[in-house]
Amino acid sequence: MAEQYYTTQLSAGLGLREETKGLFELWQPGMNTQQLCDLALESGSFPNVTARRLRNIVAECFFPRYLRNEGVAKQVKALLPTLTNGDMTQVLYLYTARANFILAEFVKNVYWQRYAAGYSSILTEESKSFVELGLQEGKMKKPWSETTIKRVSSYVLGCLVDYGFLEVTNRTERKLTPPRLSDNIAVYLAYELHFSGLGDNAIINHPDWQLFGLEPLDVRDELKALAVNRHWIFQAAGNVVQISWSYNSMEEVIDVIS
Repeated sequence: MAEQYYTTQLSAGLGLREETKGLFELWQPGMNTQQLCDLALESGSFPNVTARRLRNIVAECFFPRYLRNEGVAKQVKALLPTLTNGDMTQVLYLYTARANFILAEFVKNVYWQRYAAGYSSILTEESKSFVELGLQEGKMKKPWSETTIKRVSSYVLGCLVDYGFLEVTNRTERKLTPPRLSDNIAVYLAYELHFSGLGDNAIINHPDWQLFGLEPLDVRDELKALAVNRHWIFQAAGNVVQISWSYNSMEEVIDVIS
């Protein structure tokens, strides 16, 4: 796995739920970022977004989150129209966290740790301290200024507000509102990992589950419960898991979810 770094990419856009949905309605396989920008501008679907801002959203947010792998983009485009707002939000959060290492690390190492410790809120200063620690540990390609640290730490919290993980209470504090991973998105994620070539035990231990606060034992429980719906046959003996998968493609999975 290539070394990952913290970036300032969230400055181009946070959750962007409606914008992402609108762009997927326009995007077609084979379309590059410039073609999508041009089509989005011509469509009139983004009347309150300037041309410069729209290009920034497509190039700095939509592309790195969804278009680095066209197969993923096809899946998400097919999936979004079938989902509730809550499920859609979880899918967009998953891909945003994958594309923004700083967000994924904050959620895993600060957000869920604080929730597990029994806290009901998180301080804005904790986000700033997290970014400062990343700087000390060499997780940025080049040093960030104090202003950049402060801005990016606020972007991380703002993104989690957009995805329903936090609520704004005041300037210095955000209330923890952790969503439960929905059954539909658990099925989607499990099969996406399966079709990526991972073995059953590697799927159980994959770090993506931690984005939703789930450790390997929690994942085992989730997948075992979902086996009742015949999404798979789940068997576990000690630390070894064996899953007999019911669906043969992501297209089939999306059809079942819808």
